[in-house]
Amino acid sequence: MKGTPSFGKMNKGATHIRCRRCGRNAYNPRKHYCAACGFGRSRRIRRYSWQNKKVNGVRLV
Repeated sequence: MKGTPSFGKMNKGATHIRCRRCGRNAYNPRKHYCAACGFGRSRRIRRYSWQNKKVNGVRLV
């Protein structure tokens, strides 16, 4: 079935947990990397010229 009965089974746990580098709720424990800062994937903080993002409360310019 699809629809309302299927949505009752969506209780497997959180996909993303809090990242220990940036503090955001963007670390994927199954893939072992953070979607926000790139922790686990690279040593450099993931940031692009088009984004306006804070890491640990500090704004990166």
